[in-house]
Amino acid sequence: MAVFLLFLLSSVSCLATALAQQSHLNISLGSSLTPTGNSSSWSSHSGLFAFGFYQQGNGYAVGIYLAGIPGKTVIWTANRLSPVFPSNVSLVLSSDGRLILQHTQGQDIVIADPSESISSASMLDSGNFVLYNSDKKIVWQSFEDPTNTLLPGQQLATGHELYSSVSETDDSTGIFRIKMQDDGNLVQYPVRKPDTSEYAYYASNTFGNGVTLNLDGDGHLYLINSSLTILSNLTKGGYPQDGRVYMAKIDVDGIFRLYSYSSNHGNRSILWESVEDKCAPKGLCGPNGFCTMMDNVSECRCPPGFDFVNPGNWSSGCERNFTAESCKSNSITNVKYEIRSLENTVWEDNAFATMETSTQEDCEKQCLDDCNCEAAFYKDGECRKQKLPLTYGKRTSDSNVALVKVGTLASISEGVIPSSPPKSIKKEIRVDILVIGISLAVFGVMISVIAGVYVHRNQVRAYKKITQNGNVEYVEDAAPKAFTFDELEVATNDFREELGRGAFGAVYKGVFPNSGKVVAVKKLEKLLVEGEKEFQNEIRVIGRTHHRNLVQLLGYCLDGNKRLLVYEYMSNGSLGNILFKPENHPWWDERIRIASDVARGILYLHEECETQIIHCDIKPENILMDDSRCAKISDFGLAKPLDHDRTRTYTAVRGTRGYVAPEWHRNLPVTVKADVYSYGILLLEIICCRKNVDSRFPEEQSILEVWAYDCFVDGELHKLVGEEEAVDMTKLERMIRIALWCIQNEPTLRPSMKKVVLMLEGTVDVPVPPSPDSFFSAM
Repeated sequence: MAVFLLFLLSSVSCLATALAQQSHLNISLGSSLTPTGNSSSWSSHSGLFAFGFYQQGNGYAVGIYLAGIPGKTVIWTANRLSPVFPSNVSLVLSSDGRLILQHTQGQDIVIADPSESISSASMLDSGNFVLYNSDKKIVWQSFEDPTNTLLPGQQLATGHELYSSVSETDDSTGIFRIKMQDDGNLVQYPVRKPDTSEYAYYASNTFGNGVTLNLDGDGHLYLINSSLTILSNLTKGGYPQDGRVYMAKIDVDGIFRLYSYSSNHGNRSILWESVEDKCAPKGLCGPNGFCTMMDNVSECRCPPGFDFVNPGNWSSGCERNFTAESCKSNSITNVKYEIRSLENTVWEDNAFATMETSTQEDCEKQCLDDCNCEAAFYKDGECRKQKLPLTYGKRTSDSNVALVKVGTLASISEGVIPSSPPKSIKKEIRVDILVIGISLAVFGVMISVIAGVYVHRNQVRAYKKITQNGNVEYVEDAAPKAFTFDELEVATNDFREELGRGAFGAVYKGVFPNSGKVVAVKKLEKLLVEGEKEFQNEIRVIGRTHHRNLVQLLGYCLDGNKRLLVYEYMSNGSLGNILFKPENHPWWDERIRIASDVARGILYLHEECETQIIHCDIKPENILMDDSRCAKISDFGLAKPLDHDRTRTYTAVRGTRGYVAPEWHRNLPVTVKADVYSYGILLLEIICCRKNVDSRFPEEQSILEVWAYDCFVDGELHKLVGEEEAVDMTKLERMIRIALWCIQNEPTLRPSMKKVVLMLEGTVDVPVPPSPDSFFSAM
């Protein structure tokens, strides 16, 4: 009976799919698309799906995406090994029956080449792009070659796999896969690893012949065998279908998820995840990196003594920030080492030696005394020595202590030149060789002095030339590179593409012709006192900072009266563009991550960089988003560095109205708590995806901080986020509490940014906040 009902349901599903296929727009042979022309895609009958070009980085990719929902969610990508193409290509349904990508220069790329000749194509309302023969029989379809996503009516057949993307903005093949194995088990692995249990991080534990993974239109995700017996219901289904699109996707972070999309608003919610532990995917943080959970969001970190290989791509892992010695018997080194410990942290155990030791200190000494030991794991009296790279690292509740050998700062600064050669290579030194050596050394010193004087004189001339119009004492200790105006004029194509405009000038997109590196060039236009001060401030402040949540200053230009700054290019624009446009609203988990990113960036400025810095202008427009939608703080023109022995300063009002702390208007000393206030306002805007002051709302809702406090007191926080989105109400209340504490009228009541970060992580309780009463005093 159960089999019959299942057969009946499958028949209904097939009938629905057939009906969807009948309602389509015919694409005839010879039809073509171009990335930048009027015809860049072929739409389905309803307009929900489209096949064609979509923008990817600085080029265009070919794929299928949700055209009827804001955001262009991509569900299938062609040529994933190298999916990005320039604008001078065209996609053609050729007369010989192939779907090809034609270059104006270069070899054509075949997207689909079915064994039978074709007569037409169609983008179906099911999300399936199909090629037909003359009998209207499907001879090729995207549903049979999925990339990272399954749609209703689509199967993941036995032996087939889905692969994650590299990032949210790069649909190339990523580092995770999910495979429907021949034995009937649905398993997730890292790429380039064998199908063995030691590398698996999710398994359905189902077994049988001809097992397939299926998704129905009501969100029912299940595994079924060749006898039509359901082996496992991953979801129960029965979800609403009106105005909803369901899809199962292996995400960038390696987790397989079932999503529900609202076709009306574009909001999405997660209905199911393959693993609860966001750090479970093996290889997420790359070699030597380790994963930790921050408020239910995974984050990669490097152990002490290591830096990210590529800060924008965590999966590239971490590398030493010092030069290690060689373990060869005749090596000469002066590197000194110390052990840094990481509690509750584990990597894959590939010990080359194991010892029983009584204490952790004994294990540390054992590793320090062994040149081949680069790390060790200590647990319950056992010391297990390791070599690099360390793999699959994560924070756990395990009592394991990871001991990492790192070079001390003293040894790194001393270099690796020994004071005397080791005994094994000492030799008798002849007097004649000694005399010649000393003579050569003296001659070398003389040449160096002459060259140094010559270089210094040239530098002095150049310095005088570029400083004739202003004080530039900051240039000496500015790490960023100096550019000429001509170089930046070429890179920006004569300042053609404006990205944005601020109080002191505009920002333009640029590309350096030799390297192809994309940058953002800020051109200061008000070169009076304010503009010159802002220019000096930005170089002095951001030139000394380095943090993944701060925009990196790459260089500057001092050319006569021209002042320009060169930054890393942030492809996703400002946080304001994302928050305040309904079609771009970030989903709830992403908003939590953005709030955490900004908080960590401010914490670095306040407590972790060489000079304590008050940013003075924290607002959405000064938070920029990179390719991975990582939030980074920018615009340090108004920042106020503090001397080491000062914690407050008196200064003129700085910042943007609505984000400025009340003390600015009272001629009171300003501390880092001014940034905390601005962050509190920003946090409310991130939570609610709206501006703090917005006259379009009813009067009682027009001032966000007032309305947020009213909703908090009345227990109606759901009003702040709307009904369409699946929001964790416990997290929502915690974030509202944090924001209300940050915007307290009295600076001493506001938490430090360190405490804010801890509260966001959930490691510190957030008490009930009093009424802020700060809005009108801050205006």
